[in-house]
Amino acid sequence: MEQVKKEKNELWEWSKALLIAFGIAAIIRFFLFTPIVVDGESMMPTLKNGDRMVVNKIGYMVGEPDRFDIVVFHAPEQKNYIKRVIGLPGDHVEYKNDQLYINGKEIAEPYLDQYKSEISEGSLTEDFTLEDIIQKGEIPKGSVFVMGDNRRYSKDSRHIGIIDIDEIIGNTNIVFWPLEEIGFVK
Repeated sequence: MEQVKKEKNELWEWSKALLIAFGIAAIIRFFLFTPIVVDGESMMPTLKNGDRMVVNKIGYMVGEPDRFDIVVFHAPEQKNYIKRVIGLPGDHVEYKNDQLYINGKEIAEPYLDQYKSEISEGSLTEDFTLEDIIQKGEIPKGSVFVMGDNRRYSKDSRHIGIIDIDEIIGNTNIVFWPLEEIGFVK
């Protein structure tokens, strides 16, 4: 009788431990961090198709996106996109001769240097102004302007418009798969 009681107690303890572990894992997965797989080549050469990354969901609960953050957001097509924040609320964004200008000031994009050096003809980023895209002179409060690093082949704010900050799931800068790509990206 004592042995049966001891086995039931042990089973109950194991069950509680597993439930707690699954509960903690669910909280982490849904509220703090989640994995995502890069789908497509719009962030090349920074991110490659099939890269697996960790999305930090808590960063923007307490703060706002910074320029050049790589973010994951809900796109209009009921799909999640990974892009880079280029323009912040209040900014005027313009591209001229393959150069980014924010509020009239030339801004360097070192993450594009390698890609630009490999282009034999034309430019990586075609000329445009914010007015061409959203018919406004500055990005409204609560929104950001995003672009993929592979500017020639990226469906981004130039096509889908500005992104509401509330649609951003989180930022990401850690690749955890494939093994040879493990590390931080900028």
